Amino acid sequence: MTLTCWEKISLVALAAIGLRILIKASVLVWRKLMAPSFGFGVNLITQGRWAVVTGGTSGIGKAYAEQLARKGLDIVLISRSLTKLEEVAAEIKQRYSVKVRVVEADLTEGQTVYTKIAKATEELEIAVVVNNAGSSYDYPELFTKVSEDCVEKIVQLNVAAVTGVARVLLPKMFERRKGVLINISSSMAVMPSPYLSVYAASKAYVLKLSSDLATEAEPNGVTVQCVIPGPVATKMSKIKKATWMAPTAEKFVESSLKTIGIESCTTGYPPHCLLTGFVHGLRCVCEKGAVWLISKTMCNIRARALNRKTNVKDNAKDSLVTE
Repeated sequence: MTLTCWEKISLVALAAIGLRILIKASVLVWRKLMAPSFGFGVNLITQGRWAVVTGGTSGIGKAYAEQLARKGLDIVLISRSLTKLEEVAAEIKQRYSVKVRVVEADLTEGQTVYTKIAKATEELEIAVVVNNAGSSYDYPELFTKVSEDCVEKIVQLNVAAVTGVARVLLPKMFERRKGVLINISSSMAVMPSPYLSVYAASKAYVLKLSSDLATEAEPNGVTVQCVIPGPVATKMSKIKKATWMAPTAEKFVESSLKTIGIESCTTGYPPHCLLTGFVHGLRCVCEKGAVWLISKTMCNIRARALNRKTNVKDNAKDSLVTE
């Protein structure tokens, strides 16, 4: 059977599209599954002696500190609570037999705090910086009803502090032509996020900053990675029980560390890639439907939170009456 000219062109086009899909799928499988499993990421021990972790006393930050200590790195913990810093430092020292320094610093205070961090780490050979400290809403809420204090805290921690810490610690990494900077963003940065608008926008800033810094840092021998986690069972997320989609902070960080040097922007945990992929796919099919579904979910979470808040107040009143 002889094919017409248009049929030949159609076959070539289909073959080209199929080949492109195959290549894309192969790269995805390599980056998400094979390369991390086979240990093709950056060997952090070769990058220096110390790891600096902001917000390192709980949740994802603490998990990063513990996992990096397990690899043999000495740790600098940065947080605003000296009591918690000393507790976590003692725990890490005992468990992993590494050196641990603490820096009591409220990152909402601005430049004076960044200078304090620079001074506390000036003689250290820094291998890794984890920009983890951040803030979110207590529960999804309308932009017009979010308190000024909440907005200011989110902007100071998620935008200003991430920038300030990177700015004071990157120069020496550039000089040494070694090191890794990990900025913790959120999957909310790449998905519709009504009722979390300020938080999502602040995390989108982290994603954009990291993307451009990665290009600047690469010629200087430094790796910059942005992590965009989905749900993780931490105090901040208010998820009490871990699931396959919402892992413990320890499981999430263990997975995420394997991607350093393989992906400059990563969900860190394969199931979270499925989550963002599902939302992107839904948006391609029906943008309004995707936004409606997320809005409905956020409103349900908000309603439950407000009900709990009301119940707590009612119980408190009943307790006062009883007394």
